[in-house]
Amino acid sequence: MVNRIRTAELVCFVRCDLMGHNRDILWKGLLEWVFDDLLRFLFPEADQVFDLQAPLSFMDKELARLCPEPGGEHTVRFVDKLVKVELKKKPGGSALFHLEVQGRTKAKDRPFFGERMFHYFNLIFAQYRQPLAAVAIFTGGDGHLLPGGYSYSFMDTRIPYSYKTMNIADYSDEELIASGNPFSYVLLTAKLGWIQGKSREQRWLERKVLIFKKLFEQGLFEQRKLQAILIFMEHYLPFKSKKIIRNFREQVDQITGKKNTMDIFEQVAEWQKQDLREEGRNMGLQEGLLKGQEQSVRNLLSNTKFSVEKIASLVEVPVDFVEKIKAELSAK
Repeated sequence: MVNRIRTAELVCFVRCDLMGHNRDILWKGLLEWVFDDLLRFLFPEADQVFDLQAPLSFMDKELARLCPEPGGEHTVRFVDKLVKVELKKKPGGSALFHLEVQGRTKAKDRPFFGERMFHYFNLIFAQYRQPLAAVAIFTGGDGHLLPGGYSYSFMDTRIPYSYKTMNIADYSDEELIASGNPFSYVLLTAKLGWIQGKSREQRWLERKVLIFKKLFEQGLFEQRKLQAILIFMEHYLPFKSKKIIRNFREQVDQITGKKNTMDIFEQVAEWQKQDLREEGRNMGLQEGLLKGQEQSVRNLLSNTKFSVEKIASLVEVPVDFVEKIKAELSAK
């Protein structure tokens, strides 16, 4: 587990259009703090099957190497995680979870979501050969239109594949508030993001105060997990009205008795400054890696007779990435 909240992953798109797909990126850092509660929310038997007191292993780098995403016609990937969880009844044994958070998608991209999930399942299972489950969280209003599986059939060859889905539209506000599971407040926050109109900030205020109160009652200032949820909520539903911001702070002071309230907001601001700088450096490294892969593909296409598949394997990129560059070279 990380030693402090990775706020860069929570706020790296705060300055962008938070009403679009960039909102989904706010999930990335948060998931490292609430993944155990997510499992409990989805699977009532989670504590009997998994050792959720043991450290969780977040395999972001491994997943990025295994499933690189340089782009493509049907790229609809927003947030993904590969997590290793220890098994309780099998000491030393573990299972993997592939988690996708999917926001609103274009109609033409929806049919490819299930196929992509199946593709990742194959890549991950072939690499690790251990129990593997997949979960898709649909945060957009069109979640009911996204598939919960994929099927393939040709001649007598058939493959049915399904995965666990969570459509946040299926949960009522009352149900989430009554849950008591910290992850339920994350879902409630995501639902609030759908609210439109001039009065939306006032409606956000009412719910954000309620969520803050619930989190405070569960030990907000003692648990980094609950602080992470607060940070997520603050940036997922950002107030623009100074009057409402002041109102929110006043109600927070009433709930906490002004106990360390400002310390949290000041500490969050400091983490943001530090981690945004770190995020900028990491983005530069990622861009450099992608440019290097592209140049390697161009060199191999120009100077060898290797097949597209061979080049993709050597450079560790998808075949369609190589095919796209080959088409560009052929057009010149």
